[in-house]
Amino acid sequence: MRHFQFKNLEEIEACAAALGASHVRFEHDPERVREALGRRLETPSFTLGNRIAIHPMEGCDGELDGRPGELTWRRYHRFAAGGAKLIWFEATAVREDGRANARQLWLRPENVSDYARLLEMVRREHAARFGSADDLLDVLQLTHSGRYSYPKRIPACHNPAVDKKTNVPPDYPIISDGELERLEDDYVAAARMAAEAGFRAVDVKATHGYLISELLSAKDRPGPYGGPLENRARFLRNVLGKIRAALGDRLILCVRLGCYEGVPYVKDPATGLGVPIEHTVPYPGFGVDPMNPLREDLTEVKQLIAWLKDWGVALINVSLGVPYLNPHIGRPFEKPDEGNYEQPEHPLLGVDRHFRIAGELQASFPELPMVGTGYSWLQRFMIHAAAWNLEHGRIAVFGAGRAALPYPDFAFDALTKTELDDSRVCKTLTYCTWLMRQKKHPLGQFPTGCVPFDKSVYGPIMQEARRAARQSS
Repeated sequence: MRHFQFKNLEEIEACAAALGASHVRFEHDPERVREALGRRLETPSFTLGNRIAIHPMEGCDGELDGRPGELTWRRYHRFAAGGAKLIWFEATAVREDGRANARQLWLRPENVSDYARLLEMVRREHAARFGSADDLLDVLQLTHSGRYSYPKRIPACHNPAVDKKTNVPPDYPIISDGELERLEDDYVAAARMAAEAGFRAVDVKATHGYLISELLSAKDRPGPYGGPLENRARFLRNVLGKIRAALGDRLILCVRLGCYEGVPYVKDPATGLGVPIEHTVPYPGFGVDPMNPLREDLTEVKQLIAWLKDWGVALINVSLGVPYLNPHIGRPFEKPDEGNYEQPEHPLLGVDRHFRIAGELQASFPELPMVGTGYSWLQRFMIHAAAWNLEHGRIAVFGAGRAALPYPDFAFDALTKTELDDSRVCKTLTYCTWLMRQKKHPLGQFPTGCVPFDKSVYGPIMQEARRAARQSS
């Protein structure tokens, strides 16, 4: 179903009001848009030259040994010249069995120099266009994919609804306490290598259902890493503490945090719409109301953020949902990836959920800057929504994910023209997601990018992936 048919701000505002999406608001004045997006952010830990970020968007285009591949270099070259002052480098595995696919980036002693060269290129290209990279912050996201690791799943706990959706038997072994203790040190080793490569900051990724995210919902896991929130946060606390002990202030600590997990959805065969999978209550997910997990409860989220602040985290990136379980929550879309369910709600309600949760969290911790998510579906109007949220203290930094793939210099246009080019902006058609799910490639994974608007590069890749899919069906 087509939802985005808006010709101007007034039309999308009227639709939001009619839907009750009261947290989706827009700044109309072009100069106030420019001022809000272009304002510097000064913190004790870092300075950003503007309030625009590029989210960690995996390209699935690394080499088998974990090095950045040709398309990885192309993507970050484009981001570097795009004008955003916060470039959040994509999920990079801390060890091989934590990769989500065969071509996910993987930082290891043998390739630290490759990451150093990639980062040096980003800073050089950014400085060449904008005069300096001193007010550019680069964050490397460190991850272990846990339940979604390839080729062997490594779940942190069992949740019957999630197990059913991901085809994991209820007696499948979960990662042991001893293995978690050893993995903590792998994160520290990766952080040390990130510092050696020259990164100023690392993100200990805790979202999207990956290992740390799943630990945060491990209410039924026995032992020191499950049960009460103090235990569920133990791994994250230990990793952050060990990084700080090993590296002092050499690295700024960041966390991309999944603040509302939701429940798995499946496709209704009669309507094609997404419907919640059968689940029991109280539901064990993180950030959910246990008696009604279709809505958020931020009590534990706020407690965790308070701890993160105490543990030295200087920047939070607010994220929602699990893309494997409920993609409409994390990334409201106009069209689902092929074979997946249609939106079970108007996408503006999904945008509203992002803005509502991020706004409440930022208001609760005004001294801790947070990066907001969920803007891409708004297309050319996303900068107007971002400006309103920034002006009203509902977020400290505006982040774009999918929107940056076809339009890596959206930030430059936003700041110089106070409008975005409608012929370039992401239409949330999710071809990029479909490509991420395609494994019938000689290297075990097709690279992903924007097929409609970066057609010369990703059009042939899409054609090859379709041929491979047909041949395997």
